[in-house]
Amino acid sequence: MDPVDPVALARELIDIDSTTGREGAAARALAAYLRARGLAVLEQPLVAAESDVERGGPLEASADRINVIAAAGEPAVVFSTHIDCVPPFFPSRLEGGRLFGRGACDAKGILAAQVGAVERLRARGETRVGLVVVAGEERGSDGARAANRMASRSRYLINGEPTDNRLGSATRGVFRVRLVTRGIAVHSGYPDLGRSAIELLVDVLVCLREARWPEDPVLGRTHYTVAFIAGGVAPNVVPPHAEAELTFRSVGAHDEIRRVLAAAVGDRASLHEMVEVPPVRLTTPEGFETAVFAYTTDIPLLTNWGTPLLVGPGSIHVAHTDHEHVRVDDLHEAVDLYERLALLLLDRSQAID
Repeated sequence: MDPVDPVALARELIDIDSTTGREGAAARALAAYLRARGLAVLEQPLVAAESDVERGGPLEASADRINVIAAAGEPAVVFSTHIDCVPPFFPSRLEGGRLFGRGACDAKGILAAQVGAVERLRARGETRVGLVVVAGEERGSDGARAANRMASRSRYLINGEPTDNRLGSATRGVFRVRLVTRGIAVHSGYPDLGRSAIELLVDVLVCLREARWPEDPVLGRTHYTVAFIAGGVAPNVVPPHAEAELTFRSVGAHDEIRRVLAAAVGDRASLHEMVEVPPVRLTTPEGFETAVFAYTTDIPLLTNWGTPLLVGPGSIHVAHTDHEHVRVDDLHEAVDLYERLALLLLDRSQAID
């Protein structure tokens, strides 16, 4: 069978809108592609438990939201990444040696390179490899939670995210919370008779700027983003309700963040925890360039699939932007890198056996 063209496969996948919650069409196209190449493929539907509003939602559960699990034989090494993307969708184009499009680097280009590596390994006669392609990574990791309920004898997981083809030595965790303040609604002509929930929320957010957040010598200082704010009912009403969602990029245990938050917020707002994924330290074999990354991956949620490694083509600095892209040369380099890394890990696995 002909080798995989990672650019052509990436474009085919990019041109299918799979923003989180709409993964079905792209996942089915991938499953059909892999079956046509002779791989055994399982389409794993997500169910209501994976669409918990408090984790990542609200997203409706649907049999059309699926993971794609594929294997050539009994995998000792699996490649994993996600097929969902952040909105808004925009299709692929090639320009100046770069492939543009939603998912070009995060993570459909990565997926295409992984498929290319699997097929190269199969051409060598190697059948101990597989793929775990999940839905929902960008919003609550629904697919990873579902995939991790499957039994697996894999010894190594090569997870793909944009790392500029460097192996990740550590990644931050994520800790997302909602702050809610309550006020008293009155006519805005008589504000002294009420209490503004929005002003209470602003006061809390200003205090958080002054707080001292946990630090780590490798990952640096915890930072956060005020990602969402809502409140009020009308321009002529003192607002009775306000809320904000904060996303912390954590560097250690989350109990310290909880402590600092509780001290800064006091009784001025209620705290609701929404998403929690720990930071991780990763395996980095010798002979590969390494780096530390400030983002979070599905790795902590795929513990049943073996010792994790992290690497992929493309830069995280263009992921989620309106100019998302990956260099064509980097896609081809990634196929080489994935093949070389898998062969090393397969040798290690055989030595263990």
